[in-house]
Amino acid sequence: TEHAIEDELDRPISPPERIGSVRRFQGALEDYLRELHARFEGLDLRGRRVLLDCANGATFRAAPEIFGRLGAKVDVLADRPDGRNINAGCGSTHIEQLRERMAAGAYDVGFAFDGDGDRVLAVDRSATIVDGDELIALAALHLRSRERLPGGGVVVTVMTNYGFHTAMAAAGIDVATTAVGDRYVLDELRRRGWALGGEQSGHIIDLSFAPSGDGIASALLTLEALGTRDLRERDAMEKLPQRLVNIRAADRSSLAVAMDDPTVRAAIEREHAGLDGRGRVLVRPSGTEPLIRVMVEAPSHEETDEVCARLTEIVQSAIATRA
Repeated sequence: TEHAIEDELDRPISPPERIGSVRRFQGALEDYLRELHARFEGLDLRGRRVLLDCANGATFRAAPEIFGRLGAKVDVLADRPDGRNINAGCGSTHIEQLRERMAAGAYDVGFAFDGDGDRVLAVDRSATIVDGDELIALAALHLRSRERLPGGGVVVTVMTNYGFHTAMAAAGIDVATTAVGDRYVLDELRRRGWALGGEQSGHIIDLSFAPSGDGIASALLTLEALGTRDLRERDAMEKLPQRLVNIRAADRSSLAVAMDDPTVRAAIEREHAGLDGRGRVLVRPSGTEPLIRVMVEAPSHEETDEVCARLTEIVQSAIATRA
């Protein structure tokens, strides 16, 4: 479908055979708010002080409205879209302002949406960012406890922190892993008949509510999972230190050559064996740029940095040799 749309965009523009028409869909916002309220009607946010960063985008009306209807005291950042300022220094991709405001101590929890509203990250009262991995872990344990986790499993991507897998295994929740991209997560959810999945970036899909990511619903699900607890008390998973290095190649053909290099493959196997189930290594080419991404997770920052440095040096050498 994506390729078909892109092909249409690449075609020369020609005069239409007839003039089209515009029809305004009245009441869509209220329909959406009503669905959110029905899904989270048992969620009482009275007494909660919530700060929302709406990224000057799609959530600027709906997010503060539904949080307010559920009883929260709401303040909002980046809620004045002008058609050009979407995601401009705000939202989940620029979370610094939200963290700064949270550090002042006036709010219990903060949520940052992206411009089109399908992603969300949280910030606790200590100004610590809570990413999609932790939000999915919270949701999975909560939904399983309420017998609302179809199939008893979740779908995540290869970038999901190793600590997530450890926590889900301890809880008896199955985990399926896909390539990076919400479309792959959605495909796997449908294939398995599961409902919950997502990405570290905060793109969370709950098919029991909608067949796509929904940042507002994900934020409300997080608060539902917490109950009366503060976000700082979250204990769904323990994240391992992670180090990610992007190594640039001259062109995409160099990526395949470097990835097939026996020295690179041997180094990956050696470092993986050295971690012995305590962490992991992931070396993969970017799907969009001439980059090889080296990602390492280990129990300590020191070990993470050391393993990543060794792998990075070998990959760089392989790329340079083929240049």
